[in-house]
Amino acid sequence: MLEIKDIRKSYQMGDNTLEVLKGVTLSIEDGDFVAIMGPSGSGKSTLMNILGLLDIPSQGSYQFNQKEISKLSEDELAVFRRDEIGFIFQQFNLLPRMSALENVALPLLYSKNEKGHGRAEQLLNQVGLGSRTHHRPNELSGGQQQRVAIARSLINRPKMILADEPTGNLDSISEKEIMTTLKSLNESGITVVIVTHEEEIGAQAKRLIRMRDGLIYSDQRISDFKKLKSLSCKIKKWNLNQFYGTLSITLNRVIKP
Repeated sequence: MLEIKDIRKSYQMGDNTLEVLKGVTLSIEDGDFVAIMGPSGSGKSTLMNILGLLDIPSQGSYQFNQKEISKLSEDELAVFRRDEIGFIFQQFNLLPRMSALENVALPLLYSKNEKGHGRAEQLLNQVGLGSRTHHRPNELSGGQQQRVAIARSLINRPKMILADEPTGNLDSISEKEIMTTLKSLNESGITVVIVTHEEEIGAQAKRLIRMRDGLIYSDQRISDFKKLKSLSCKIKKWNLNQFYGTLSITLNRVIKP
């Protein structure tokens, strides 16, 4: 789906140059579920912004479905971003004077494909908020607001969802609901990439990427890790059973008259 090679990003701070990304190479396949983790200052948010076409790299190649993105103009980036990528933010970013339905339908103002609220209603039903379509954000819980934001991210039928700390402001129950929704979207074929600092959230992805000092230092396929961990437990169990079997035979020999 997307491939970045030797992506670098630096900012000029007076006479000094701050290098945030120092040569990141990464590919993400269609239908994957990727979590990006790292401490503050690791470059994960900058990488997310570049993947989402909200920022451009200082150097390097970015291909999305074999199309080179890094050379597109501002207008071309805006159109590509609108049509291919959906965004979910930690702060929800809902307009307070608009209803849930109006917030979800808002991106259609910039779209040539669909008009009206039909698809917005469908998406609100999909995320379990069909009875809250005319509620404003201040009449919704944090988890419900985030589900409105998820519905909004889907309005233009994107191929990829980028979620920046999507559970950061939620209680544990709402957190589970949001992760269940994201997993369901991924199972339907949408590629999901989340940035998070929470280990329990990262562990629910299919792939976990860890960053530090502007570089990727770990890229782990979670499903493979879980299989390896399960195999390790089985081996330990087999060894333990073998130990007890040997111990039983030895004791029988010792106490046998």
